[in-house]
Amino acid sequence: MKTYLAVFLGKPEAMKAWKGLPESERKDREKRGIGAWHEWVAKNKSAVAEMGSPLGKTKRTDKNGISDARNELGGWIVVKANSQEEAAKLFLNHPHFTIFPGDRIEVMECLPMPSAA
Repeated sequence: MKTYLAVFLGKPEAMKAWKGLPESERKDREKRGIGAWHEWVAKNKSAVAEMGSPLGKTKRTDKNGISDARNELGGWIVVKANSQEEAAKLFLNHPHFTIFPGDRIEVMECLPMPSAA
């Protein structure tokens, strides 16, 4: 089995539209979405290596120092699978984009750290 990082992404305009929904509709979708997310985790618990979490605001550090930044990252999870294709299939019809305003999940293999020698 290999290890894969899955990142949950969404466009800022989708989040803006989400926040613009009537509060009762948004709360209903949040409740359904969280329930569906927990069902997804229960269904795939043997593949979940690290539950991950939602992500907050971003700070960027580069050669110029530290600044506020914006990106499309919304959360992450680590899964185990026999192949990248198998890992990606875990996320078909995921609530991140079927109920919540996210639009995609990207899956990449976690490679071993190269040695310094």
